[in-house]
Order: sequence, then C-alpha cells, then structure tokens
Amino acid sequence: MKTKLKKLSDQTIVITGASSGIGLVTARHAAKAGARLVLAARSEEALRQLTEELSQQGCEVIYVVADVSKQADVKRIAREAKQKFGSFDTWVNNAGVSMYGKVVNESIDDMRQLFETNFWGVVYGSLEATEHLRHRGGALINVGSVLSDVTAILQTMYSASKHAVKGFTDGLRTELEMEGAPISVTLIQPAAIDTPYPLNAKNYLDKVPQHAPPAYAPETVAEAILSSATSPQRNILVGGAGKLFKGMEEWTPALLDKFMEKAFAPMSKSDKADHRNRPSGLYEGAGQLQERGNYPGRTREISTYTKAKLNPAATAAIVAGTGLAVAAIINAFSKDDGNGKTPDKASKSPRRDQDEKATSTSGKSIGRASAQNSDNVEDTGKGANGFGRAPRAGSAEATPSDVSGPVADKSKQGKQSGSKS
Repeated sequence: MKTKLKKLSDQTIVITGASSGIGLVTARHAAKAGARLVLAARSEEALRQLTEELSQQGCEVIYVVADVSKQADVKRIAREAKQKFGSFDTWVNNAGVSMYGKVVNESIDDMRQLFETNFWGVVYGSLEATEHLRHRGGALINVGSVLSDVTAILQTMYSASKHAVKGFTDGLRTELEMEGAPISVTLIQPAAIDTPYPLNAKNYLDKVPQHAPPAYAPETVAEAILSSATSPQRNILVGGAGKLFKGMEEWTPALLDKFMEKAFAPMSKSDKADHRNRPSGLYEGAGQLQERGNYPGRTREISTYTKAKLNPAATAAIVAGTGLAVAAIINAFSKDDGNGKTPDKASKSPRRDQDEKATSTSGKSIGRASAQNSDNVEDTGKGANGFGRAPRAGSAEATPSDVSGPVADKSKQGKQSGSKS
C-alpha cells in the first residue's frame, strides 16, 4: 500500500526529547508550519515554557512529562495525544542521552540506563506509533546517528545504542512493508550537531566534552525530520561529514582508526575541567530550552549534502558538500595532534606493517590537499571573533572561559554567516 502523508499544517506530530536541541528546534519549526504538537520530555518547566511560547504564536500544543525509558510513560504520550487531538499523524522518536569515557571505566548500570533511553525508548515509541498508524497511515521517524554505522571513540556505548536503533528501524520498516501497512519509517542519521548533547552527557572524562569538528546547526536535522513527515524517506544522513566517516569506515578503516585515536579523541575534550559527580541527563531531565551547546568552532548552518539528498535533482551539490566536509575534518587532523601542537615528524614510530604505512601516506596526501576550505578561509577552529558563534536567543551563552587559545581572526575575508557542507 502506497503511503500518503499529509502536509504539516494538517498534521498532529508527537516529538519526544522536545525540551532542548534537535527536538526543541523541530518543535518550533513545526509550529511555524501550522502543525498541532504533542511535546514530551522529562523537564516539566522547560516543556511548560515552550508550550506557552508556541501557544502565543497560535499553535495548538500540549505537553506530556514522560521518561521514554519507561513503557508506561510512552503509552501515556500516545493516550494523551489521542485524547486531545483524536489521533496523530507523525511520531518522532528523538529523545536520547549520551556518555563520554572509556568503556572499562563506565558502570554497567550507566550502560544499561543509556540503552533504556536510546534503544528501548525508540522501541516503545515505535510500537505505539505503528499500532495507531497501521490502518490510518502516517510517518514514524527515528533519530539515530552517523554513529549508527561508525563508532566514535570515547562514545562507545552511545554508538552501540545507535547501531541498535538502526537495526531495529530497518527490521521494522521491512516488516511493515511486507504486510502493506501505510506507514513511512525513516531513520535520521545526524553527524555532530551543535546542541547541549555534550553538556548533558554522563561524563567519565576529566574535561568537559565537546564535539569534534565539524558540527552542524540543529536546524539541519529539523529540516530533515519535517521533510520526512511529508515525503516518505528511508534514511537521511545529515551533514557531509557523516558521509565522509561512512566512506572511511568502508574504504579506509585503518585511516579512520588512526583519525579517531590521534585527532577525534583529543578534540572531543574541551580545556575546561569537569567534575565527575556533576548532574547529567542520564537519569534526570536536563532540558532547559537551549538549542545550541558548547561547540567552540564555527557551526555549519547549512548542510549542502543533506539538501541535495532531500532534493535529488541537485545531485551535483552532494559532491561539493562532501568536499567541504573532507577539507574541514582532514585539515583539523593534519594540523593538530590534539594538544594544540603540530605533530613532530621526527617523533613518529617506525612503520611496522603495510597497513600502518598506507595510513601514514594517505594522511599526508589528504592533509596537503586540504589546507584550506572551499571558501579559501583557513579553518582556525574558532569563529570570526575567536570564541565561536555569537550567542542567540534560546541558546547557551558563549563565554571566554569556555574557549582556550588566543582571540584571533585568521581569515582574510569578511565575516560569514555559516559554512556549508
């Protein structure tokens, strides 16, 4: 049976994890498009404020305080959506938590809790959505990650949970297709997104976590989610950097491993000391209506690659977008050893096998070719003022204490509103 999806202004949309980051931005954009909304999260005060904000704009909206790791709470989300609006048309499983650290240092209880939210929360939501939509049609949208295919060092358990989300989503989709159910099942796979995700994570490191470059704006993910709510999609990779990582995993896994060890891991730690006993979002709600997080560089406001995926006619833009991602990531890898210093060639250990030799040769070649991005602007890892993007409404405030290094603008061009990749 062919799936027909309504336009946003005719839909009721359920969004979990709506109190910050991707869920918050998606809710605001859906409200502007005229959708009716059911917002769910653990942070009641943030939900209440968001509901008031959107109601004042003319949106029909309710909120449900719920923990998606508890099946009874997820059932209550569906029940209240049907009580208020009669039905719902799209269900977005967005709620998620993370954890930074080495697996050997993390507690089993924390690992289980992460899976309860990231995996079982998606399972519970998907079952509620498919039961309701099986005969009336609609969209189920699960937010996975590029880490559904590639594992990020120091985020192993998060990566494993997103691998599980992909496996579940792919299996559910084919089962529904086999029975002819009119449900579109989409997996959204974002690359690094500038949200409070690192700040709300359970942290086993001695430094506050941050995203390694490049990071994209949450609006890029919201666009993909809402596009999937009106036009059936199988999966959408958000951010050209994600495409690069998947390509490296398939074609140059040794290079990817070295990149993770030598560059990604150091760049995932800020210079700000952290205390392991601080509150996190692993067990309690941490949403505070913040769209952006602590990413220290220049957030990429547009993903040309993703726009091209959403618009197949623009196939040529995929190549350009992926090229920009290559420049940003490999440039950071080739210039920084993770300690703010250029690697000392003389200190390298002898090459002991052919695989390591191939890795070294590939890294040098790509590094020379990617010294600058496509706009001829050197990637300094900071914004034009040296402190990343300017603070914005609904966002975490940038402060000098969150950023290390001198304030310097190495760009020879004027200010830019955001990069594309």
